[in-house]
Amino acid sequence: MNWDQIQGKWKQLKGDAQNEWGKLTDDDLDRAEGDREKLEGIIQERYGDSKEEAHRRVDEWMSRL
Repeated sequence: MNWDQIQGKWKQLKGDAQNEWGKLTDDDLDRAEGDREKLEGIIQERYGDSKEEAHRRVDEWMSRL
């Protein structure tokens, strides 16, 4: 699944993202609005990850969708 597909299905995939990153709140996921850069930034905030680590984690999540 590519990011355009994820963005289009964001409302359906928010639950999967919540399972992947339990520290993210519903408000965090709403704020991300299906935007990859926003999601990575929120992951960085919540988990203290580097930009590269957040990007890697999102890539891994995408590969399992």
